[in-house]
Amino acid sequence: MSVFKKLLLAVMPLLFLQMVAAEPVSPMRDPAMGKVLIVMTNHSRYPSRNDHTGLWLTELTHVYDVLKEAGYGIDFVSPSGGVVPLDERSQGWLYMDEAAKSHLSDPAFMALLQSTKAAADIDPAAYGAVFYTGGHGTMWDFKGNKDLKRIAEAIYRNGGVVSSVCHGAAGLLDLEDEKGEPLIKGRSVTGFSNLEESLTGIKDQVPYLLQSEVESKGALYAKGFFPFGSFVLTDGRLVTGQNPGSSKEVAQALLKALENNKLQLQREK
Repeated sequence: MSVFKKLLLAVMPLLFLQMVAAEPVSPMRDPAMGKVLIVMTNHSRYPSRNDHTGLWLTELTHVYDVLKEAGYGIDFVSPSGGVVPLDERSQGWLYMDEAAKSHLSDPAFMALLQSTKAAADIDPAAYGAVFYTGGHGTMWDFKGNKDLKRIAEAIYRNGGVVSSVCHGAAGLLDLEDEKGEPLIKGRSVTGFSNLEESLTGIKDQVPYLLQSEVESKGALYAKGFFPFGSFVLTDGRLVTGQNPGSSKEVAQALLKALENNKLQLQREK
């Protein structure tokens, strides 16, 4: 073997190491960019109804499936931690699809809903987005929870995405920007409408009307023309859906916002 070839073989490993070291780090290697925190309620009781509220199941499963398929890590959290009750009506034939039924019969998945993390134990720096699921229970334990407020504000200020669907928008009501103004003030936001609340027959059970509360924060509330139809709004890093029928579209909008964030990070690097 010639001296030139010997030198080339000796130098090649060093050149390869330099190339690897110089290669830009993919945004997906940033743990926060690749992880989403999904928030669910612990509350199950109405003031005077015999049936129970809780998580509206497909508002979780539709988003969960899209994010998992895209490669995102997911953690489940609730205000108090532990068990997440399921809204009884959400398991009716009219609302369940095959994917949701599959999750409902999956012991491993259901075990996750029995042992969610407590909001007080969450480090927001580990997440690139927070997503608030719905169900009427959220109106009791999302609004006024200081730890959920701390988490979402930190994620947003770190450049992450804040998202909700249906009654999950209750988690947006307390959020403030760096100036102490409501985060949703002047922003395009949707959530379960007053009309939809009336049509469900539960208007007299809830502690407040979500649409009215959102509007009281100065948000530019909007809704779809038809009640219960899919309607989703994206305003920068804020993604919201109106009702259970919006959860599939919310999932895609949230995914798009996350992907846009990754591209932005890549450009900055």
